[in-house]
Amino acid sequence: MKRKLYSLVLMVAGAGFPALATAQMSSRQAEQDKEIQTAVTAQLEKKEIFRTVKAEVNDGIVTISGEVPLYIDKVNAEKRVRKVKNVDGVRNHVEVGGAGIADDEVRENLSTKLRYDRTGYGIVFNNLGVGVENGVVTIAGNTRDYAGRDSALAIVSTTAGVKEVVDEIEVAPVSINDDRLRVQLARAIYGDSFLRKYAMDPQAPIRIIVENGHVELAGVVLNDMDRQLAYTRANLVPGVFSVTNHLSLDSELKE
Repeated sequence: MKRKLYSLVLMVAGAGFPALATAQMSSRQAEQDKEIQTAVTAQLEKKEIFRTVKAEVNDGIVTISGEVPLYIDKVNAEKRVRKVKNVDGVRNHVEVGGAGIADDEVRENLSTKLRYDRTGYGIVFNNLGVGVENGVVTIAGNTRDYAGRDSALAIVSTTAGVKEVVDEIEVAPVSINDDRLRVQLARAIYGDSFLRKYAMDPQAPIRIIVENGHVELAGVVLNDMDRQLAYTRANLVPGVFSVTNHLSLDSELKE
């Protein structure tokens, strides 16, 4: 009888262990959350621009809020928080403030910057476009490599009036054959005696997109003859499987 009673006592006593363990874990998590919040706050206060950003921590997840002048500041605030030990995730509720700028002005500003981005670094092989709605910028198109993509995103992120960024840029796959075609296509088009005038323009108005041997021409030319000539020159390059001509006329854009 004593043995059975002893076993029963052990079972009853043991029934409280899960609840006790849960309480201890909750207590440890609460203490850790406090440590994280202290560390995050210290990290943000290191830079003047982040001193208005507030942080709350729950189960290792940090929620940051406040206001910063540029979108890149919002991105960098989150990066700083993620560097803190034991942070499991970040909810970025920081808003981009600054002076209100009309969407059309933001779009025009970005378009101008992107047209001349990476001059001398293969700009001719990138083709990007932007849309702006209530400060939210969608950037889409194609780049030859990730350096071109990152450079474009950096421009968007540091432009006044940009509240959020939607990245829809496609980066071309690595291909020795496509790289060979890019060089040959650029020489064939910009080296033509009638098209050579476009080579003098640093924005490279005729953009050449190549993926798996398929070519797309984009950009702007002065007249239909130049548009057709660029298309013909591209088709004559050995190894090109197809050419899609999306070149626009300067007169069409001004209408």
